[in-house]
Amino acid sequence: MDKVDRDFYLADAVTVARQLPGMELVMASGEMCRRYVITETEAYLGDGDRACHASRGRTRRTEPLYLEGGHLYMYFVYGMHWMLNVVTGPAENPQAVLIRGVSQYTGPGRVTKGLGIDGSFNREDLASSGRIWIECTGFRPELIAGPRVGIDYAGEPWVSKPWRFMIRNEKEKI
Repeated sequence: MDKVDRDFYLADAVTVARQLPGMELVMASGEMCRRYVITETEAYLGDGDRACHASRGRTRRTEPLYLEGGHLYMYFVYGMHWMLNVVTGPAENPQAVLIRGVSQYTGPGRVTKGLGIDGSFNREDLASSGRIWIECTGFRPELIAGPRVGIDYAGEPWVSKPWRFMIRNEKEKI
């Protein structure tokens, strides 16, 4: 399997969100690597997308969104969950893909808790990191698309954008 290179992450968030399911998120600890198939993603397409944190302006919290694609943007919600986002697109063009599910863990808060991912991963570069990266497996699953979750505050048309992508399975939760 091949580690995904920088060029992959320079595409827009919707394109990357559609391509990540089926790839593996790899976590390295010492000489051991744990691998998790990415099963569900959501795209946040820059400062024009009212559901994207960048739509509220550039802040210390959102600064990682302005990095070159391939970096991680971590934020804390509800006082208890870290959210794992992959920054996409060129630098200064804030977009990201939320990792909503991986094999063994469904839900973005469960993903980070289960994998031991916290705020220390903020700004990590997936293209060069030795502790976390994404690999292309060649597996291209059939996907279903639907609206993103928990963004009612953004209003239409953002609430209805089909920018949530999930591997089709017997549950078909979308």
